[in-house]
Amino acid sequence: MSSSVPDFDELIAGCTRSAVHLEMRDSYAVDYEEGPFAQWRAGFRHDPADRASWWRPWLDLIQETVARGVVVRRARIVSEPVSEYTRFLYDGTFTNVAAGEQVRWLPRRRASGIALPGNDFWLFDERWIHWNHFAGDGSSTGEEITDDPAAAKLCTEAFEAVWSHAIPHEQYEIH
Repeated sequence: MSSSVPDFDELIAGCTRSAVHLEMRDSYAVDYEEGPFAQWRAGFRHDPADRASWWRPWLDLIQETVARGVVVRRARIVSEPVSEYTRFLYDGTFTNVAAGEQVRWLPRRRASGIALPGNDFWLFDERWIHWNHFAGDGSSTGEEITDDPAAAKLCTEAFEAVWSHAIPHEQYEIH
C-alpha cells in the first residue's frame, strides 16, 4: 500500500480511465421516517422533465467525471423478487444514467458462479479500491481504501464478470 492514501474525493477526482462501483446488498441504511426513501414510500417520484429538481451534488460530480473521459459504471446484484429498497433505487436510477453512469442489474441467482469480494466497493483505474463496510441493518460501519494489487485484481475480475452477465438498466424489468 502506498504511504499516502487518498480519500474518496481525491480518488474520483484523480481517476483518468474508469470508476466502477459494485453494490451487492438488497438494502442500505433505510430511514422509514425521513429522507428520500420515506418520501418515495409516500409516493414521491422525481419528474424526469424537471432535472433541476433532482440534480444533486453527486450527479454533478459524476457528470464532471464522465466529461473528463472517465467511464463510470455501476453494477447492482439483486435478489428477486426485489426488496422495497431495490425498487426505490431502480426508480431513481434514471438520474444516474442522465449524469453519464452506465448501470446494470444482475439477478443474484445469475451470480452464483462469480467469485465476489465480501464487500461493496468502488474501484478507480483498476488500482485503488474504496471498500464500503456495512452492518446487518445496512448502516455504514466505515470504509477502507487500499491499492493492494491482489485485491485490485480480484475487484477488477469480479466487476467485469458481473458486468458481462448483468442486464442494462434500460432493459432490466424489476420482479
